Amino acid sequence: MEDRPRYPIPTVGALVEQAGRVLLVRTAKWRGLWGVPGGKVEWGEGLEEALRREFREEVGLELRGVRLALVQEAIFSEEFHKPIHMLLFNYFALGEGEVRPGEEILEWAWVEPGAGLAFPLNTFTRRLLERYLEGA
Repeated sequence: MEDRPRYPIPTVGALVEQAGRVLLVRTAKWRGLWGVPGGKVEWGEGLEEALRREFREEVGLELRGVRLALVQEAIFSEEFHKPIHMLLFNYFALGEGEVRPGEEILEWAWVEPGAGLAFPLNTFTRRLLERYLEGA
């Protein structure tokens, strides 16, 4: 039953900074809420390797200075498009290149970090951004 696995799914995502701004994206998977690029870790893939792959696929960016920010858990979040138990490995990183949005990205924006809190963010991205601002 792949649509609703009976175990937690490891995922990666990052709040990426470039030129003093952070990247936020809006996807249908989070019911139109804004978040950060990321996705599932594939079998046999390391977390950072998965993060770099997801960023290339979703927004066309290369990452440097990748560092773990926090680990969160989404258990059947109503914000997500289907009931699933996810382990969210969240990172901070610096982005290189121009955004080339993939098919999942409905909108994207580079924003001043503090201004990002005014966006309709999913709960997990809001926590990640708040953690980022605590260290700024």
